[in-house]
Amino acid sequence: MTSAPSTSSPVSFRTIDLRGLALSSRELRDAMPRAAASAQSSEAAVQAIIDDVRARGLEALRDLARRFDGVEQDHPRVPAEVVAAAVAGLDAEVRSALEEAIRRARIFAHAQVPADVEVEIAEGARLTHKWIAVDRVGLYVPGGLAVYPSSVVMNVVPAQAAGVGSIALASPPQKEFGGWPHPVILAAASMLGITEIYAMGGAQAVAALAHGIPDGPDAGTGIEPVTVVTGPGNIFVATAKRLVRGQVGIDSEAGTTEIAVLADATADADLVAADLVSQAEHDPQAASVLVTDSEDLASAVVAALQIRAAATRHAERVRTALSGPQSGVILVDDIDHGIAVCDAYAAEHLEIQTADARTVAARIRNAGAIFVGAYSPVSLGDYCAGSNHVLPTAGTASFASGLNVTTFLRAVQLVDYDRAALAGVSASILALSAAENLPAHGEAVTARFGGPAS
Repeated sequence: MTSAPSTSSPVSFRTIDLRGLALSSRELRDAMPRAAASAQSSEAAVQAIIDDVRARGLEALRDLARRFDGVEQDHPRVPAEVVAAAVAGLDAEVRSALEEAIRRARIFAHAQVPADVEVEIAEGARLTHKWIAVDRVGLYVPGGLAVYPSSVVMNVVPAQAAGVGSIALASPPQKEFGGWPHPVILAAASMLGITEIYAMGGAQAVAALAHGIPDGPDAGTGIEPVTVVTGPGNIFVATAKRLVRGQVGIDSEAGTTEIAVLADATADADLVAADLVSQAEHDPQAASVLVTDSEDLASAVVAALQIRAAATRHAERVRTALSGPQSGVILVDDIDHGIAVCDAYAAEHLEIQTADARTVAARIRNAGAIFVGAYSPVSLGDYCAGSNHVLPTAGTASFASGLNVTTFLRAVQLVDYDRAALAGVSASILALSAAENLPAHGEAVTARFGGPAS
């Protein structure tokens, strides 16, 4: 921290004191710090965008690019020569870093590929649980306040490991780069072999990928719809993904980032503060939460936050995020209480900085990803751990998983019985079909053994 302190106002990092309170599960969830804005509050605006893209196709995309991104577009597909120029201009150190991130991500992704399972239930009765990749996916890479080539890696690598045959990638157009996505994003996509890239951002990108865009007067100007949409984004992207779910599959509602740190008196306050700031710099709505049973640690972290927040490059953004209702300290009675609070919060990223951190981490049930110990910061997972940083936010980690290979796979069941095996279970089928008043179900079995129709 060598930068001169900023003259901006101090961080107002609020405290939620849950010590001595016997709260129900619902009360505990309601006590968690959350952003004032919610997905529900953006639904109407996002649905209007989706409807517009479905109705007007390419014309709507042009209007929305002009409105939200300040760029004029003929067609959002990025030309091959623009991608080639981005690759040629890629900084050598950034290329090397991306290569290492890709290498580690591929190792972990390929290890996740599940094996098919075949079981012989009885002689001549075989069942198979077979994994099949979806046909086509749309991968979203955010832009705006930051550049995310790492999100290209996180989206593309597991899709490729799953065996997806057709991959389209969308990222917001950038006025300063001729209306195309940031060159580093284009270069990262090219390094991974992705050639179908679109300059589309926000809810309109999700809509275009999910519903497709029909050809205009010229053939080949459309966008083929995908079967799964994945990737992180702001509240509008997360809401759009939720609204198109059912039309397509999605990974999770990976919205504005959040970090929770469960720490005790053994934690280094400055490291905790550094990690809280690291996620706060993503977005003014980012959430940074400390859960601790130590008042002394909490005070030390808040003091360190003032210094780090003032000295960092994006000081105003960080200050806004740390001072918002979505951030703060939660004081708990002990680590057991802290674990319960963390499960209620269901953080996108959860760091464990306690004595015996591995044991504590093993007890956590709800989190997108868990970072164990002082030397596993969230920023490691953001880039080069080999894990995936596209994770569920806003409490959805209690039921949703982070992006992984199985996001792009479907499990199909194969049922293979011979005549004798069917005969062996036919009496049970007849009994159950009669109990459900569906006699034709039973007749479909007896017909195979010469039985009459009713």
